[in-house]
Amino acid sequence: MPGTLIANGQETTADLPCSLEDFLRAQNLLPRSVVVEHNGEAVASSEFTHRVVNAGDRLEIVCIVAGG
Repeated sequence: MPGTLIANGQETTADLPCSLEDFLRAQNLLPRSVVVEHNGEAVASSEFTHRVVNAGDRLEIVCIVAGG
């Protein structure tokens, strides 16, 4: 069911509830290439498949960039 949440300060519509991994993939983000804070709590990438994202939640998503 479509719902809204706040991702990086922007209101975002998604099929909610869903796993954090499913949300990231729906946003065209590779789960292994991001760091996520869910409602103020850092989430280990090993928890992405189990962490449930609901309408009204807040996510901060940072893409990991390799370089030199």
